[in-house]
Amino acid sequence: MIQISLEHLKPLAHKYIWWKSPEEAVTMPERVIAQVMNIGDYSDVQLLASQVGDDALRDILINAQAGQFNERSWAYWHYRLGLAIADDDVPALPVRRFA
Repeated sequence: MIQISLEHLKPLAHKYIWWKSPEEAVTMPERVIAQVMNIGDYSDVQLLASQVGDDALRDILINAQAGQFNERSWAYWHYRLGLAIADDDVPALPVRRFA
């Protein structure tokens, strides 16, 4: 479970989950965090990382759903969080599975 004040997350939710109200978006903090990790600007990413910590960011990345990350962000976060050392250490992006 991610430990972050929902009040701290609301400004990021407003900026990065623009299609929902901040109050609605923060009911899924993992989604807000993944969105900031994927498309956040440098200062927002640094703020988020300082608030939740690398372990929480790793958890978001490891449990990412299909479509939450683009290839560039996926590779960046694997390197940044120590989950990959070489190009061949970065796993494939998650994909949707249909029954």
